[in-house]
Amino acid sequence: MALIGTIRKNSWLLILVIGLALAAFIIMDMTSAGNRGGAVTSLAMGKVEGKTVDWNEFQGVENMLYSGSSADVFARRSQLWNYFVEEAIVAKQAEALGLNVSRDELIDLQFGANKSPVIVNRFRNPQTGAVDVATLNQFRQQIQDGSILPEQKRFWAHQEKEIIKDRLQSKLNTMVSKGLYTPTWMVEQTYGDQTQRIAFDFVKVPFTEIDDSEISLTDADFANYLAANKGTYMTTEETRRVSYVTFDVLPTAADSAIYRDQLSALIAGFESTANDTIFVENNYGTVNPTWLAAADLPVTLQDAVSATPVGKVYGPYLEGNSYQIVKVMERQALADSSDTRHILINASDPASFAVADAKIDSIKAVIEAGGDFEELAKTLSQDQGSAAKGGVYEKTPVNQFVPEYQEVMLNGQFGKLYKVRTTYGVHLIEPLKRSRETTERVKIALIGQSITPSEDTQNAVFEEANTFLSKNRTLAELQAAVAQSGTLTVENSGALKANDFAVGNLGSGSDARDIVKFAYDPNSEVGGVSVSAYSFQDPVELYTNKYVVAALASVQDAGMPAVADIKDEIEGFVRNQKKGEALQAKVSGSDLNSIATQFDGEVESAKDVTFDATFVQGLGNEPEVIASAFNMAVNGVSKPIVGNSGVYVIKLTDKPAVGTAFNIPQLRKNSSSTAQTQVTARLMQAMKKNAEVEDLRSKFY
Repeated sequence: MALIGTIRKNSWLLILVIGLALAAFIIMDMTSAGNRGGAVTSLAMGKVEGKTVDWNEFQGVENMLYSGSSADVFARRSQLWNYFVEEAIVAKQAEALGLNVSRDELIDLQFGANKSPVIVNRFRNPQTGAVDVATLNQFRQQIQDGSILPEQKRFWAHQEKEIIKDRLQSKLNTMVSKGLYTPTWMVEQTYGDQTQRIAFDFVKVPFTEIDDSEISLTDADFANYLAANKGTYMTTEETRRVSYVTFDVLPTAADSAIYRDQLSALIAGFESTANDTIFVENNYGTVNPTWLAAADLPVTLQDAVSATPVGKVYGPYLEGNSYQIVKVMERQALADSSDTRHILINASDPASFAVADAKIDSIKAVIEAGGDFEELAKTLSQDQGSAAKGGVYEKTPVNQFVPEYQEVMLNGQFGKLYKVRTTYGVHLIEPLKRSRETTERVKIALIGQSITPSEDTQNAVFEEANTFLSKNRTLAELQAAVAQSGTLTVENSGALKANDFAVGNLGSGSDARDIVKFAYDPNSEVGGVSVSAYSFQDPVELYTNKYVVAALASVQDAGMPAVADIKDEIEGFVRNQKKGEALQAKVSGSDLNSIATQFDGEVESAKDVTFDATFVQGLGNEPEVIASAFNMAVNGVSKPIVGNSGVYVIKLTDKPAVGTAFNIPQLRKNSSSTAQTQVTARLMQAMKKNAEVEDLRSKFY
């Protein structure tokens, strides 16, 4: 009691202590932001060429640029990280070369005639495709008079950084492009590669000539294959692989019956409602606004709808993975095509629709007072497809136009003007003529219910996955249990990097990212199984559609992978290589017809083949074969060549001499131009490869 009294008398001390404790908690939380794989001792997400990428700044920019965005959070963070990396690299290179963007140049890039691609893309009017100058000028005025809101000011400051980075990068690209030169010998060689066309006959002996059981593979075979393909498999950072077992959550027959019964219970109310639209909206259905012929309906509905009276409901019926009921709201025999003419004033927002409404009212008044519809359409209509023809559309089939236009086209009175609003803007429409041919059509409303697993079903699969997990705590035990089950399978991911957010066929997102975090957790050991099953959510219906038990299969340091870590991935290639060597030994002689007979094949021909051909009709993608052919003399026969899909023996039948390369300056210009177009993409890749980048994002996300 004495202690409580003391605290009451010194409440300021209590507040101070609590405040310090909260501050310490917040600081601790910030310095371990998002950490799953080890202690984060600072807010540095990484370093690029000595420049620290701060988590607070990164997070602030992400929130500012992507607030309310539905884009994948990991994809956008990856894109934003690339911006920070490139901005730091470009800034360092520009400083070393003395490149800069002056204040006047920056203003011109934002508001002048030479607008930056950043401005063009961000302020593009979706309707016109042009820059929304009015909005841009509004921002400029607010910046100049100081009325710009704080959050907009921060946005504009970051945007200026983006513009400067883009401009400096463009200057770097231009410098490199201008420095490219193609020497004469390379021009002549390129000319020969592009103009010389050869022809050859060939016999293909497919790898399937040898059964897989006849080939035994050793670690040396795998090692030799990796040594011959270093460029493909060499990695610059650590990778890890996981094996996983998926427990799919599927609806049961009882789940399906629940949804069928729910829809059946709606039928009486659906048939008796006085307002189909409200009833359908309240039950998450749709009213189809178009007139549909039987042929426009799904096959499962064509006969049923034809036999259903107006006002009645058919169903429930199964359509894909859902039950549906359909109500026939109207039925008419309508013309198959119609002639109309119209005047359109484009609109896309409330303000422009108000302007368009007023214009159409004025035009309508002029026409009703004796004005010429055709001339007014030619001068005022913003529909480029019909304006030149006086606004006329002839013999338009049903459902060619939007529903609002279609209704006037099919049921409007001849000689009467109709003002109609559509997604394009405001129309003034006059029906002119309809075909004598008619077809019975209906308007329908649909209410559907996807068949999804119930909570009980999801929980049952969750229990199954967790039971499996609790009994199998190593990868070996997991694999043995799967082999005994007869229904489960073990799947393997590709090489996963620390910041990846996609795993095998599980797709991408936060669920997959959790598995990557498990793989890189310092407490995870090779052969160990995850502590819990990972749940994956259906992106549309938002229920748990699978549970995944994962195991860390391997850890591969930067460099060439160990044979054991990559054996499953390359086994098919190594086996084909061994088959190719075996088939080479079986091929005898140099007569193509005899070889074809030996392997029950045929002699085929390839013509007009260029050196840089990536695909040849009948041959496929076989660069080794093409390279060998270009190194042969006419009528020469090759030794057996191991290709991508078999062993080939070829006979060169035609190899015209390459003519003299005339107009070397123009050819040089063309060759240099081709190289210059690749600078924009490849220069940044090269600079990134040579830059010092320390990426610590996985400690935060």
